[in-house]
Parts: sequence; C-alpha cells; structure tokens
Amino acid sequence: MKKYLIILLVLIIVLLPCAAAKPQQVDVGIYILNLGKFDVGTGAFTADFYISMKCEEECSLDKFEFMNGRAASIDKITDNPNEKFYRVQANLNSPVDLKKFPFDNQNMQIIIEDKESTTDDLVYAANNQESGIDNSIIFPGWNLVGWTAEVKEHDYEVYGEKYSQYVFSIGISRIKLNSFIKTFLPMIFIILVALCSFVLDPDKITTRIGMVGSALAASVMFHVSISNQIPPVGYLTFADKFMGLTYFVLLLSFMLNVFLLEMHEKKKIDVVEKIHRSTEYSIFAIVPLLYLILFIFGI
Repeated sequence: MKKYLIILLVLIIVLLPCAAAKPQQVDVGIYILNLGKFDVGTGAFTADFYISMKCEEECSLDKFEFMNGRAASIDKITDNPNEKFYRVQANLNSPVDLKKFPFDNQNMQIIIEDKESTTDDLVYAANNQESGIDNSIIFPGWNLVGWTAEVKEHDYEVYGEKYSQYVFSIGISRIKLNSFIKTFLPMIFIILVALCSFVLDPDKITTRIGMVGSALAASVMFHVSISNQIPPVGYLTFADKFMGLTYFVLLLSFMLNVFLLEMHEKKKIDVVEKIHRSTEYSIFAIVPLLYLILFIFGI
C-alpha cells in the first residue's frame, strides 16, 4: 500500500508543475524615430523605430515577425537572455478609411507576432514606459495625434492555434484648414457665382442660365479632380456628399431659371416677378443652411 502511495505522490510532484505552467510574458515597447510618407492609395508607409523586448526569465525573443509588412533591416543592439533591443526599419501598410475625406483620420499600425509560440507558450504585454514617438518627427500634410499600444489574440481557426499579437498604432489626421482651402474653397466660389445669378433681373434670364450652367460644368470637372486624389472606394466620402449637394443646388437653380424663361416666353410676367422676388435674396440663406447641416451631420 505504501508503495502505491509513494508512486502517487511522485506523480503529483512531477505533474503538478506542468499543469500549473503559465505562458511566458514578454513586455514589448516601441519608440518611433522616423516615419515615411503615408500612401493613401495603399496604406503603405515606412517606419524607423526601436523595439524593446523583456521577460523575467530566459526566453526566446528573436522569433517575431511583422504581420502587416516586412522589415528592411533589423539591427540588434542589446542581446541578453531575457532582454533584446533592436533598431528596425520596416515597410508596412495599414487599412485606410476615407469616409470622412478630406477630414479623415488614419491609423498607422505596427503589428508584431511570434512565428512559432502560441498563446500557450508566449503572450505579449504592452510596455508603455518604453514606448512613444520622438518629438523631432515632422510628418508633412498630417498631424500626429498620439499613439496607443494593445495586445490582441490572433485566432487561426484553420490550424486551431492562437497567437499573441502586439499592435502599436499611430494616429494621424489631416490638417483641417489646408484640407478645407484646397478642397472646398474653390467650390464655394463657384456656388457663389451661381447664386449671384438670382440677383439679376428676370429680363436677363438667359445670362442667369449661362452662369448656372457654367458653374455646373465647372463643378463636375472639379469633382473629377478631387476624386483623382484618392483610390476608388466602395462608399461615399464626405467630399462626394458635398459635391452631391452641390449638384442638387446647381441643378435646381438651372431648372428654376429654365422655368422662368418659359414663363417669360409665355408673357406670364406676374409669375416670373413673384418667383424672382421670393428667391432673389432668400437663396443666400437657404443654400448656406443646407451646407451647414451637411458639415454638422456629415463629418
């Protein structure tokens, strides 16, 4: 009986540590030194940064890879059994969301995952004390709005395996004033020219039609120019919504002037004068109100 008790005790002593074994935790920190141009068409960018990896005991830290790109160069600066420090230059890409273009915000991501160890053996943890963005970075055309670091679990359902994934995100936003001036200011002047046609007397109705027609043609050409700045997408951007409202306003103005021309040809001067008086100045309040609603609820 004692023999069996001894065997059972030995098995418990041997198997208990195995049952209680936890995956190794690796603390990861990223410090950005430089960023290359962000390509809105593909989401591609280049990044120069430091990576620090630490664990409490001796562990394997070299077998990581970038899930959203490839490293152009990796220089190992510190090589200790429980600590590694690298300088990396990488070509990466991130998803692009252009729904609010040209006032859009984007996230430039650096995603790290181990090549071999699943979550049973290794998990990442965000080391925010050794993470950040260098103050000397200048990113033309964009504002740097901060960074976040988080750890996710990447589930490969096909293989029945899960891997720990470290995601470092850099938030960028377009410079609002520059975006407004370059994208919308020319269009606003085109709309004002069309609206000024309503001030002209009804006897100059052909001139009014010419002004609105020219504005409509110019707006179409300008819309094409804006669309060429971004790749084809399967949804409407804010710029598309702005141009859609512009088409509606100009087309309605054109149709109204054509109607006035028809009434003028039929000698229905009273109808023409009544419509002219009701739209001569009210149009300068109604149209800006429509655009204000668009900017409030459309962005």
